Formats: sequence, C-alpha cells, structure tokens
Amino acid sequence: MLLTQEQQTKQTDNQSTIALPVMEAFYTIQGEGAHTGRAAYFIRLGGCDVGCHWCDVKESWDADAHPKQSIDALVKGALQYPGRLAVITGGEPLMHDLTALTEALQVAGFKTNIETSGVCQTVTGSWDWICFSPKKFKKPNPAIYEKADELKVIIYNQSDFAFAESFVPYLRPDCKLFLQSEWGRSNEMLPRIVDYVKDHPQWQISLQTHKFLNIP
Repeated sequence: MLLTQEQQTKQTDNQSTIALPVMEAFYTIQGEGAHTGRAAYFIRLGGCDVGCHWCDVKESWDADAHPKQSIDALVKGALQYPGRLAVITGGEPLMHDLTALTEALQVAGFKTNIETSGVCQTVTGSWDWICFSPKKFKKPNPAIYEKADELKVIIYNQSDFAFAESFVPYLRPDCKLFLQSEWGRSNEMLPRIVDYVKDHPQWQISLQTHKFLNIP
C-alpha cells in the first residue's frame, strides 16, 4: 500500500494520538473458525453491550476497566512476533472506530481479521476477513451481512440451529458457515452439531482448539 506524504503524516499522527481500551494482546494460535491453526496476534478490546450470559470474557465488557493503548504501541507489540495475521476481537470491537488501527497494521504487513456480533451501526476498519458471530441477545445490523466472510454461530441449545440458519439467505454465497458448541455444553451439544453437519454439509464444525491445546 503506497501512501502520499500527507497520508503518511496523518497516519503517524493517528498512531501516536488515537488510543483504544485494550484488555489484552497476545501471540498465539487461532483456535476457531476458518483460520484455525494459524499463528495470530490477538488484540482484545474492551467494551461490549451484547450481554451473552455464557460469555467467557465478561471482564471485557466494561471499556473503562481497561487501559488505553496507542495504535503505535499496539502495532509495535504485534511486530515483536513473526506471524502477520492480526485478529481484533472483544468484547465487541466495532464499538470503536478501527480505521486507523487496521490501516496501520496493514501498512506494517499484517492481514487484518475481526470477530464481531454485527450489532454496531457501522463497520469501520479495513478488513481482510470478517467473522460475523451473531448473538440472540441483541439483533445485528443488516449492514454486516454483505461484508461477512464467515458466519460462526455458538450452539448453546437446540433452537440455535434454526437461529444460525436464519442468517444464511442474507449472506454472500461464498460466506463460510461454522457451528461451534458453547464450551461448557460441549458434551451435550457437540454430538448434535456432528449430526447436523452430516445432514447439512454446507456447514462446518468449529472447535475451540486452543482450549484443547491449553493455550490462550
């Protein structure tokens, strides 16, 4: 990506002045969805108003509980590692304007991925991959549908299969479809997911492989 001098100056200013609430940032292996098994640098932003009762990172919900970091610091942190896949997650990361962060990461050589519930009014940022993971607790903004590269639905009970199917007609034909058991109910729901995917082969199973590997 070639930038004009004006764009480079603006980007430098943004990297040093814009700050985002960061719960954690770490280098690991992507454990879920279409990019499972790839080395990735995760940036987990604070802030979420969706309210999933089974959420395993509820401490991310309060944006004010987490220190803000500049974009420059976040990119420098990511550059400490050899992988060039950056995953922005939360919380609900699109509560924040991610334009400057994603542009800086891409200029630094990263592919940018996001996981979002799609509830926010705008999809900010420059993305190489968007994982749309809708939740029953708050309706998504339909604007996310045409942008989604991947649909990943958490299966907590039997009715979640119909919930997952309800989005398919609105997505691009090439959008990848994943079903993933809620971790605490895997013993009950995984066999049902296996049977469902066998009967509906347009879907794939997403496993939280990082939890099996006991890594972040």
